[in-house]
Amino acid sequence: METGLTKKEFLSKIFKDAGCVAADFFKHKHYTIITRSGIEKIMAFNNIEVDYTLERCEPNFCVVKALCSLGDKTVQTYGSALKGSSHNDGSTNTWYVAEMAEKRAFSRGVLKIMGLYEHGIMGADESEDFKKG
Repeated sequence: METGLTKKEFLSKIFKDAGCVAADFFKHKHYTIITRSGIEKIMAFNNIEVDYTLERCEPNFCVVKALCSLGDKTVQTYGSALKGSSHNDGSTNTWYVAEMAEKRAFSRGVLKIMGLYEHGIMGADESEDFKKG
């Protein structure tokens, strides 16, 4: 977090600088959820580079590693997807498991490199439970 900024000021600066609008966020239980469009705006504004590696891919399961760079700072994270009929037996109900794993890795990487997880910001793609109601 930038020196001298409160949590609210820090988040406001990141979101406003990137051009995020109210439609890019929503409240969900204990978290603020940012949509894919909001994450894309933050990535583009901050020139975050993302490189992917396919770690594992099967018909109903996939893991993607994302290496995110912002200046001299780098974070590594993973996204996964398991096809199931509900969140009790999988993490997605779509057969597009590679695409879901990539979206989750991207979301996690951008949020991590920007320091947003520590402030309770989660990505809408990270969980089926985080979909706007």
